[in-house]
Amino acid sequence: MPSHASGTSAAGPRDRRAHSCNLLKLYLVPDSGAGGGRILSMSNVSPGGPPMAASPLTRAVLEIDEYASGLGWDQPARLFALVDTAKLRAQEPALAAQLGLDEPGDPDGAGAAAPLTPVEQDEIPSGAPLDEFLATIAWPDAVAGCALTVERLMLPPSAEASVPEGLDEAGLAEWVAAHPDRQEVRMTVAVLRDGARESALRLRDKDTATEVLTGADLVPGLAEALSATFEA
Repeated sequence: MPSHASGTSAAGPRDRRAHSCNLLKLYLVPDSGAGGGRILSMSNVSPGGPPMAASPLTRAVLEIDEYASGLGWDQPARLFALVDTAKLRAQEPALAAQLGLDEPGDPDGAGAAAPLTPVEQDEIPSGAPLDEFLATIAWPDAVAGCALTVERLMLPPSAEASVPEGLDEAGLAEWVAAHPDRQEVRMTVAVLRDGARESALRLRDKDTATEVLTGADLVPGLAEALSATFEA
């Protein structure tokens, strides 16, 4: 299983390149700080959490979104491994105990653990382009999937026609940051080895769980990049 971070690092400039998706144009939000990484276990059976009828991957995505929401905005990107909870108990009992997963609980009751356990990884290097960083990732067989949460600036599709020509990346980022229709969004995207994918989008000005948008193909480019980390 990939290692986890236990410390903090100094804040630095974050990659400001644009990232396209099929619904909106999204731009990286400038970094205002960095927090330490940690091993994270998230139960998806809390009263305010995702419904039990949701798929394991959707439940994991919404739990990560809820966790990121609790940290507040202006956060660095975070990478998670998704591990099969039952296999984790069997193969890594000490780690399962550390994460509070050593007791299976009642599968139909409030004590049931999530089928997938998100484990937060080392902090992503400050300023590292996400596509280049993800290209360096290789997961062990015990990891069933992975997820990433990242903040970006969003413009409505109608704004695309008004983008000035000839802007370099820095100029484009400044133009987007000054646009009156800009919105900040937190994206959480997850994929499994078998090809399943899910994502959640949360707007800063609609920062409630009931306003979170979910769907498999909301951010296809990032999903493809995450899926590539499982390719030989």
